[in-house]
Amino acid sequence: LTPNPDVMCNREIKFGVFLDYARREGFEAVATGHYARRVATPEGDWQLHEGVDPNKDQSYFLALLTPDQLAAARFPLGDLTKPEVRRLAAEAGLPNAAKKDSQGICFVGNVRMRDFIRHYIPDNPGDIVRVSTGEVLGRHRGLHLYTIGQRRGIGIPSNTDFKNYVVVGRDVKTNRLLVEFEEPDTPGLWSEEAIVRDLSWLGTPITEEARLESRVRYRDPRVPTVFTPLGDGRARVRFATRQRGLAPGQILALHGGTHLLGGAVFEQVLSAFPMPEALTRDHEEAPSSNR
Repeated sequence: LTPNPDVMCNREIKFGVFLDYARREGFEAVATGHYARRVATPEGDWQLHEGVDPNKDQSYFLALLTPDQLAAARFPLGDLTKPEVRRLAAEAGLPNAAKKDSQGICFVGNVRMRDFIRHYIPDNPGDIVRVSTGEVLGRHRGLHLYTIGQRRGIGIPSNTDFKNYVVVGRDVKTNRLLVEFEEPDTPGLWSEEAIVRDLSWLGTPITEEARLESRVRYRDPRVPTVFTPLGDGRARVRFATRQRGLAPGQILALHGGTHLLGGAVFEQVLSAFPMPEALTRDHEEAPSSNR
């Protein structure tokens, strides 16, 4: 799995445990620094929209909020750009007005995810195998430290043509990390369809096939998507363009323009180019969709 801790942190901690605490203490809302906008509807409900600053929009991280959580959320930075926020901070004399942007794990700080995980899960070394040839290229430190689409930190050099290896699979049964050179038809890397689970809606659920837009990760552009409900909180999504490096556990944000409709968790990723048969006998991979 490749979960997004920030999405889960927002739903379970900031707007879960912390919001419950705030309400017990007599407060009606929680304000955060997310670059996102809460917009009122004529019916008195709330919609979640992207922040006005396209370079800092963080609505993706709020994709799994509930309507009740959104009603109690406040996003004072959503109508501002980052330069405007820095200017206001400087005018107010705040010491961090010019502080460099940083990224870290929610409530943990500026720590690499790999380093954080290694405190709790021991290394479990295994072979790094090239998909097209079956050649063992090296050793990995544990499948939990790698994600589909990863280029850096694999631990094997590029070849003389300066092509880069990329992670395309994790074979749990044999503890093999599967890699291949990144090409437009690299097996396991590109996807046009997926099955998602745990659908979460910020408004009225969509119960019939619809043409929406979706975002598969933070800062990726929205892509036209055909959304087909399957029941039991699951759906099939078909993307207008091939998506790179999708993996079970990642978050899918569903949009109608800037309006964030809700989100879901990738359950099964359908590869546009199947793995070689010799590997799929062992590899726990979703069925392929070669369109």
